[in-house]
Amino acid sequence: MRGTRWLLVLAILAILAGIGVTFRFQQERLQKDAPVKPALLPTELSGVRSNFTWVRKDEGRTVAEVSARKLAQEANSNQVQLEDVELKFYSKRANSYNFVKSAKAQFNESKLHSDGEVEITLNVPMEGQPAHPLVHIKSAGVTFDVKTGKADTNRPASFTFENGDGKSVGAAYDPSTRELNLRSQAELNWRPRGPHAVPMKIQAGELIYREASSTVWLNQWARLTRDNTVVDAASAVVLLKDDVIRQVDAVKAHGVDQYPKRKLEYTADELHVTYNDQGEPESVGGKNNARLVATSEGSETTMTSDMVSMDFETLDNQSVLKRVLGMGHSTVISKPLPVPGGKLSETRVLHSETIEIQMRSGGREIQMVQTHTPGKLEFIPNQPSQRRRQVEAVRMGMTYGPANQIQSFRAITVQTETDPTAEEQAKKHAQVSKTRSQNLFAEFEPKTGQMKSLEQWDDFVYEAGDRRAKANRATMDAAQNLMTLDTAARVWDPSGATSADHIRIDQKSGDFAAENHVNSSRLPDKKKPGSSSEMLSGDQPIEAVADHMTAANHNREIHYEGHVVLWQAADRITAQKVDIDREKRLLAATGNVVTQFIDKPEDSSAVRPAAGAQNAAPSFVVVKADSLVYTEQDRQARYTGNVLFTRPGLRVKSDELRAFLTESKSGDPAKEKEKDRQSRLEKAIADGHVEILQAAVDRTRTGTGEHAEYYTADERIILRGGQPQLVDSKRGYTRGAELTYSINDDRLQVSGTTGQRATSRLRRK
Repeated sequence: MRGTRWLLVLAILAILAGIGVTFRFQQERLQKDAPVKPALLPTELSGVRSNFTWVRKDEGRTVAEVSARKLAQEANSNQVQLEDVELKFYSKRANSYNFVKSAKAQFNESKLHSDGEVEITLNVPMEGQPAHPLVHIKSAGVTFDVKTGKADTNRPASFTFENGDGKSVGAAYDPSTRELNLRSQAELNWRPRGPHAVPMKIQAGELIYREASSTVWLNQWARLTRDNTVVDAASAVVLLKDDVIRQVDAVKAHGVDQYPKRKLEYTADELHVTYNDQGEPESVGGKNNARLVATSEGSETTMTSDMVSMDFETLDNQSVLKRVLGMGHSTVISKPLPVPGGKLSETRVLHSETIEIQMRSGGREIQMVQTHTPGKLEFIPNQPSQRRRQVEAVRMGMTYGPANQIQSFRAITVQTETDPTAEEQAKKHAQVSKTRSQNLFAEFEPKTGQMKSLEQWDDFVYEAGDRRAKANRATMDAAQNLMTLDTAARVWDPSGATSADHIRIDQKSGDFAAENHVNSSRLPDKKKPGSSSEMLSGDQPIEAVADHMTAANHNREIHYEGHVVLWQAADRITAQKVDIDREKRLLAATGNVVTQFIDKPEDSSAVRPAAGAQNAAPSFVVVKADSLVYTEQDRQARYTGNVLFTRPGLRVKSDELRAFLTESKSGDPAKEKEKDRQSRLEKAIADGHVEILQAAVDRTRTGTGEHAEYYTADERIILRGGQPQLVDSKRGYTRGAELTYSINDDRLQVSGTTGQRATSRLRRK
């Protein structure tokens, strides 16, 4: 037993020895295989770790994951320094994440901050490749909220995305709201899809992109630049659809489209722009204080309105203006611009509640301007020879030619007003003219824009000073300042009226000409008291009919032609031509002249007829001749050519006859009444082949000679020259050098000459 116990002790010692040898062997091996001992930690750090990973979860879902190649723990702080940092913020659907990469960052359980450069990639898919280019952001001094995923920096940031790139100073991104905020100096270069799409640069004092609503908010100030178009605004909102700009709404906006030979400028308190798939503007709408200015070679057109709407079309891969509509207190001003060697046409100002402008193909020039509500058009002179014109109408339309020169103008239910030229105003005798009609059409010179002709029809009415006119249709020749009235034409003023099928009026001089079925009525000239010696005299109007008529020198010179008949009460003149010169107090008639006037007009205040008796028929003096000239100065009516003078009981034939009318200058009403009972013919003198026939109930007396005188006061006839002879059907004949016969007392006085005796042959009873 004693030997066995020692054997057990020896065995235990052997085992212990083996264990000791094995331990030493393993210890040496561990020391040999152990890594190099790290350097001592800085005093401010409490620990260092490699291949750091931190994960944040919310209700079992991974929200954020931070990984770094190296981690350094600050002493007495829960903040760590990370190197080669990668940060992932996962979407709620866990199908994508936002990826952040930075060389260095500071991290705690709530925030990660990188003072150096940071790269951010948004919406990285969990599986597979992205369907389109992702958004990449580069910045520095970025702070990330680990709980919410918000990123924030005050330093410059730049980014790229599928349709462009951008930059700003200061930026923030909130993945929960998918809102990107570019805090200042924001700039976005948008490149629409398509081979011919034109990029747009968006600039603002602040830019906010809200991914959920696909809107870009431009605050503080905004500028959108696209090709030749620049739009500035106090603020704006850009609406995206399928990553394409579809709409822009701007406040206090001002836009300019600048091209080599044209310019389009527009402003409004509120501006609304829509775009097509290629990024081309489809429409532009301005609201409140809207203003549009289109400038091209030779003209400038300005539209102002409560609301302005512009429609565009795409031609040759370019967006061009097609139509402009102004609604609410609309005004369009078309102002000519100086061109070498050209004269400025009038400035045109159009007012209406609703005005539409249609552009020619290509959008460079105006094709038509029209109103959809009642309006007013003003033509404002730019030359001394031009007239200010104003047109008011229920509807108006203007067509334009090259260089935005007006070609024609139409209006319905229209009123016009035309002022005299500056030269005419200086003469102080020009008058404003006004017209009315149901329809109006004007044409303009294509090169100068000056009005060439004007036509108005249906119930045309005209007035200028105290002159009036009307017709079914009127045309105006602007170059000659002539107005022509057609169909049922009539012109009148305080002195009289003229109607005809056609009347042509010189608006500068006031002269007019009437054609076909002329009918005129004029008041007699005012006389000095006690003076009355005209062939057609009295207070009643002088009427006339003719084929043609002209009036000149303010109606002082009047010409009638073709089947002329002038009359005043029972007095009348007929001829082929009649000329009246009121200034010279002269009347001339030619061609089958016939004058008829009352010889002894009845005085109703004198002897009254017995009860039941009829007034005696008035007697007339009728003279027929080839021509007549009457001069009021000597009260002489000179008839020439085949003259035939007739008076009750008396007929005179001659080659020429001068009739002298009576003149009253007494001023005594009693004597005037006495004069009224006397003949208006004072005397008549006939020359050339004179033949006088005096007829009574039971006898006739015929006198012949070369010269005869007839005096109405004592009913005395004198014959002389050419062997005067008087043949009495009862008494025979008498010859002498001069025969004087008194009709009232039936006395005959015969005078002979030396060497020639008077002879008589008397019939026996």
